[in-house]
Amino acid sequence: MCLIMAFIISPFMFRSAVNNLIIRLNFTLAIPELANSSQTPPWLENQEDRNKRAVTDLYKAIISKDRETVQRLLAPDLEWWFHGPPCHRHHLIPLLTGSSSSRPLVPDLIVGFGSVTIAEGFDETNLVWWVHAWTTTADGIITEVREYVNTSVTVTRLGLHAAATCQSLWQSKLCDESVPGLILAI
Repeated sequence: MCLIMAFIISPFMFRSAVNNLIIRLNFTLAIPELANSSQTPPWLENQEDRNKRAVTDLYKAIISKDRETVQRLLAPDLEWWFHGPPCHRHHLIPLLTGSSSSRPLVPDLIVGFGSVTIAEGFDETNLVWWVHAWTTTADGIITEVREYVNTSVTVTRLGLHAAATCQSLWQSKLCDESVPGLILAI
């Protein structure tokens, strides 16, 4: 009863407490390097962080050969696109299906842009640079992967206005200038 009376008597104090909480939440989300993502409650994560976590979990499952987790994270009708030399065409699919005995791909970088999460790495065994662009649904299911091998990828965001602009968001960092380049528009 005392608690209820405190809110009735002093709504300003309640509003102030809520505003302070909102400011703290905005500060934590605006500066993620200050927050330990493993300790961030799921309801405070934004969609981009959840998608990056799903892709990170997928690579961990591939490395540990955890087929159940791979199947849980991937849509049964996963759409796969490939760009690169034909001899590397079946580089990723055997790892996703668990039929590969080769060394799994370990990303050097994972970065998110809305529903698209980019992973980049270098396969020392086959001497290839690779970029994977994973598309994830709101419920954390990966529905599409675009696999780029020995290809420089630039991720851009296209404007929606009449005077459309093209904003470069990210570019491959591990490949050299001898490989072809592509633009991935999101």
